[in-house]
Amino acid sequence: MPAPMDAFDEVRPAADCLDLLTAPVAAAIRDWRGSVPVEQLLFVDTDPAIADTALLVERHGSWLLEQSANCVVVAGKRGGAVTLAACVILSHTRADVNGVVRRQLGARKASFAPMDTAVGESGMEYGGITPIGLPADWPLLLDAAVADMPYALIGSGSGSRRGKLIVPGKALAELPGAVVLDGLGTVPGQ
Repeated sequence: MPAPMDAFDEVRPAADCLDLLTAPVAAAIRDWRGSVPVEQLLFVDTDPAIADTALLVERHGSWLLEQSANCVVVAGKRGGAVTLAACVILSHTRADVNGVVRRQLGARKASFAPMDTAVGESGMEYGGITPIGLPADWPLLLDAAVADMPYALIGSGSGSRRGKLIVPGKALAELPGAVVLDGLGTVPGQ
C-alpha cells in the first residue's frame, strides 16, 4: 500500500509551514521533543472544500482511507465534573464513546463534545482538529491501530480546514497525555 504522501503533489516538513497552522499546533511542532524527528511530521496543502475524509478519498483514491485517522473531541461527565478528551481512530471506524472512552475517563456518561466547546477549547477548526497541540490537561485516547501505522493522515488544526498532517503513528503515541487503547475504534455494523 502506498504511503499517504504519495497521494499529494507537494509534501513539506510541517516545521516549514508553521504560518499555515493554528497557534497551538505551530507551538507543538516548534517545541517538538518526541523520539520521532520533527522532520518526519509532514504537511500537505489541501483544498478546504475536500477536507472531509470521504471527499479527500474520492479525489485521491480509496486506498487513502486506510491511511487516514480522525480526531474527535468527547466529553466525559461524572457528577458535575466534565472531562474533555480527544480520541484518534482510523477514519473508517467510530469511537466507542459509550464503552472504551467512558470507562477510560471514569465517567458515568460520555458523548461527543458540542462543536462550540470542541472548537473553543482546542483553538482549532471543527472537522480539522488534530491531536498535536491540544490542551495539555486533556487525555488523548489513541486507538492501537493508529499507533501502529507507519504514517497517518490527520487534520492539521488549521483555522480554515486547509491542509493535512502526515505523522508516524509512533509520534502520536508519544504526545502528552496519550494512552494507546485496543478497541477504541470500532467498525460500524460489527
